[in-house]
Amino acid sequence: MVNINGEIIPSEQASISIANRGLNYGDALFETIKFYTGKLLFWEDHYFRLMASMRILRMEIPMNFTMEFLEEEIIRTINSNNLERSSFRIKLFVYRKSNGLYRPEVNDVGYYILVDKTSSDFYTIKEDDQVIDIFRDHYVLSGLLSNLKTNNRVINVVGSIYANENNLHNCLLLNEKKEVVEALNGNIFLVNGNSIKTPPLSSGCIKGIMRKQIIDVLKAVSDYEFIEDKISPFELQKADELWITNVLAGIVPIYQYRKKTYEKKVALDILGKINAKIRLG
Repeated sequence: MVNINGEIIPSEQASISIANRGLNYGDALFETIKFYTGKLLFWEDHYFRLMASMRILRMEIPMNFTMEFLEEEIIRTINSNNLERSSFRIKLFVYRKSNGLYRPEVNDVGYYILVDKTSSDFYTIKEDDQVIDIFRDHYVLSGLLSNLKTNNRVINVVGSIYANENNLHNCLLLNEKKEVVEALNGNIFLVNGNSIKTPPLSSGCIKGIMRKQIIDVLKAVSDYEFIEDKISPFELQKADELWITNVLAGIVPIYQYRKKTYEKKVALDILGKINAKIRLG
């Protein structure tokens, strides 16, 4: 079952117009949310990111698009699917409904909600050895629009095909300045000793929700030094640890980049703090 503008219908009956602006122009946003043991994890952060993104794209935010309304719609969609799990992957998709070409006639929005099962409940670090490389065929543009989760993910699609063709688990993306920005499916963090570094939003990385949780944890403890600064490809060879982060997997430690192998001790520690934060929240 899916939720299309408040109407819950079977997935096989769901359809969108061929004039849909998300389909034609990438004029849409989405949030991927993890639902666990009766609650949407980091829901407030997801909601405010979505609202900020809609304003940047000059979408008209409906009066009823409150945090409570959208949460109720998501829960209603989950319940309609009768899935026998405690953990789900939610996709909340918001698109501009208007006709028109590049210039929309109005800025009203529609939405749909998809629910799917996830393979794991709590955040854990899997034992599979992640092998990665840098995808150099195309670049992420630094700047504000690259921070948004729009539905134009073509570089992620092409990069994923490249990774599959080269027997890689993932790839890192560069911006036009040849700085390491993010991975195909999440933000990146680099560990050197007790210093933990991630690229700034100005580099063009996604404004990730799990990225924010990790930064909040790092700022609240004295064990580590947090650095938000550009990362060059040369730094990857010198790091002790390298992680990919997103809200579905939590922290995914990288095992190997070219001939360099990494540890995951700090990743385990930080993920433990994230899980503790969820339990207490």
